[in-house]
Amino acid sequence: MDSADERLIALEIRAAEQEHTIEELSGQIAEQWKVMDRMQRKLDALTERFLALEEQAAPDVPVTKPPHW
Repeated sequence: MDSADERLIALEIRAAEQEHTIEELSGQIAEQWKVMDRMQRKLDALTERFLALEEQAAPDVPVTKPPHW
């Protein structure tokens, strides 16, 4: 084999390894996106619950002038 053939084989191996790495990273990104989506939905639900509880717990305080007015 001459040098050109060896270089071509090395480049093909490197391209195949990079393609494999890209596929793995793409899968990991897709999985992380799913996790973040679930977390966002949970955060939204907790925010709604918190606001509902806050509304229930807050007494209706009438707006009045302070005593010194």
